[in-house]
Amino acid sequence: MTDAPDLTDLLADSPSNWGKWGDDDEVGALNYLGPEQVVAAASLISSGKVFTLQRLIGDPKGDPVWPGRTPAERTQILDESSWDGDDAPAFPGGLHYADDKINAFLQGSTQYDALGHVWYGGQIWNGYDARTTVGGLDKASIQPIAEKGVVGRAVLLDMARFRGKPTLEAAETYTHEDLVACAEAQGVELRKRDILIIRTNYLQLFFELGDKFYEGFCEPGLVYSPELVQWFADMEIPNLVTDTIANEVTFDPNNGVALVLHNALMRNLGVTLTEIADLEKLAADCAEDGVYELFYAAAPLKVALGSGSPVNPIVIK
Repeated sequence: MTDAPDLTDLLADSPSNWGKWGDDDEVGALNYLGPEQVVAAASLISSGKVFTLQRLIGDPKGDPVWPGRTPAERTQILDESSWDGDDAPAFPGGLHYADDKINAFLQGSTQYDALGHVWYGGQIWNGYDARTTVGGLDKASIQPIAEKGVVGRAVLLDMARFRGKPTLEAAETYTHEDLVACAEAQGVELRKRDILIIRTNYLQLFFELGDKFYEGFCEPGLVYSPELVQWFADMEIPNLVTDTIANEVTFDPNNGVALVLHNALMRNLGVTLTEIADLEKLAADCAEDGVYELFYAAAPLKVALGSGSPVNPIVIK
């Protein structure tokens, strides 16, 4: 939309955490997750059931990625056939082995965004100059998040089940009030410094629709309002995890701006975003046993200067 407002104007009065943890901070709201939160989260473990939330890289059925990105390509370098010829590698004792590599977007799978991944107005998280992204993120890259790790109490909010449908629909929105209502319906309390995990099951449509999935691309998700942003700030939310490619409704139906919350939450508040999570096994188990508060642990790969990284989060009940 050509008449969409500029983010600088739209978010002029939006709350900011810049400087809250010092001028050199690069992990933002993850500072809310300290030893106290880790110990409290560990106390939630009772059954010992483990769920991993990463989608398969190289899924034969396809890998859902943001439009313009390509799925990871895995190439076999060595296998048993490598020893068919006379020029085969030779190791004392007769060792053979398999080797392969991938060519992938760092955000082409279940992934964490670096806080410097998205910006407007020439500044990234914490006020760093956007020119620090040239050639790689010198500031607010994925590396500090990877070195810190993310551990805390998480709450699964199953919006699809809450709305009584197998998947949310394209461009379908929900608000922070909907999150609160969903939690109440599930019988779980939302607390300050919770990691929010939101299930839409929207990517099921990627496997059902094929290429048509990207026609008129607009994912479902949270929709911007000043009240929603203030709620995230007041609740001190450190990490938002969803099963969609970009966490929020792609184009805001109220103002036409793309990915408003990437800026209002991540750039301004330092909320870390985690995307393309596979929540189906976890959600089914939660629906069965009624337990929606979870121990959550994740650490993206340590990629110097990276704007994001694949991750395989672990939830333990």
